[in-house]
Amino acid sequence: MKTIYKSEEGKNKILSLYDKQLERLSIPYKDLFVDTSFGSTHIIETGNFDGVPLLVFHGGNATSAYNLLVCNFLLKNFHIYSVDTIGHPGRSAEVSLSPNNYEYGKWASEVITNLNYTKIACFAGSFGAGILAKTMCVAPEKIEKAVLYVPAGINNAPAINSVRMMYPMIMYWITHKQKWLEKCIMPMAVTKENIDKDIFETAKCSIDYAKIKAGMPSNVKGSDLRKCKASTLVLAGEYDCLFPAKRVIPRANKYITHCTTYLIKKRGHINVLTKSEKQMIIDFLL
Repeated sequence: MKTIYKSEEGKNKILSLYDKQLERLSIPYKDLFVDTSFGSTHIIETGNFDGVPLLVFHGGNATSAYNLLVCNFLLKNFHIYSVDTIGHPGRSAEVSLSPNNYEYGKWASEVITNLNYTKIACFAGSFGAGILAKTMCVAPEKIEKAVLYVPAGINNAPAINSVRMMYPMIMYWITHKQKWLEKCIMPMAVTKENIDKDIFETAKCSIDYAKIKAGMPSNVKGSDLRKCKASTLVLAGEYDCLFPAKRVIPRANKYITHCTTYLIKKRGHINVLTKSEKQMIIDFLL
C-alpha cells in the first residue's frame, strides 16, 4: 500500500504532534469522516457550534491541528469544519491528487456536499487557498463567501523564486542541523520573528517524516474563476516569494467578480496578521 509517510514510526510522530496541538485549543471538537470518490476525508468540527458555518483548508504539508492554532481568532464566531487535505499529513486518505488540474476542487466540492451543505463560507491559506480557488472554478455555486490568504493558484511566482530554499533544504537532509531548516524557511518568513515554535516544529516533523509535496496548486483559468459570484477577500503578502501581491492582486481583481483585495505590507508568505486584519476577516465573513 502506498503511503505519504517515510515510515510507520514517522507517521506516529506526526500524528502525535497533531494531537498535542489539537489539545492546546482547549475547546470542544469532534472528529468527522466523510467519504469522497477520492478517499476518506477527516474533518475537525470545532469553534462556536451556533456560529456561521465555515470550511477551513490548511497549507501544504501542514495539518488542520496546526492551522487551527494559527486561526484561533476564528473560533469565537464560526462553526468551523477544518479539513485535513487528502494526501497530506493528517488523518485523511493517503491519496495524492494532482496540483495541476481541478482534482482538488472536485474533492473539496464533494466534501461540502457530504457535510450536507449546499453552500458554505470558506477560509483558506497558501496551498489550501489554491484548493479553494479550484473549488471556486468547479463548484462556484457551493461557495457562500471566500477568503484566500497568501493564496496559491491565482498567480504563482515562477518556480525559480523557490531555488534559494533548495540548497538549505538539501543541507538539512544531509546534516539534520536546525540552522539549515531555519535558512530554508527564511525566504518565506522574511524575519526570524515569524518562525515561531509551532511553525518550526510542524515543518520539521513533515520534512523529517513525510514525503513532501513540492508542487503548489497551479494557476486557475481566469474564465473559470469568473464563474464564482461569491464575495471574495484576497490577502497577499508584499514580500511573498511564492505568491507575491504584485502578481496575485491584479489577477484576482481582473477575474474574481466580487473581489476585495488587501495588501499585507512589508511581510512575506509566513506572517503574523495584526488585530485589525484579523477583525477585517471576521467582519467580512459574518
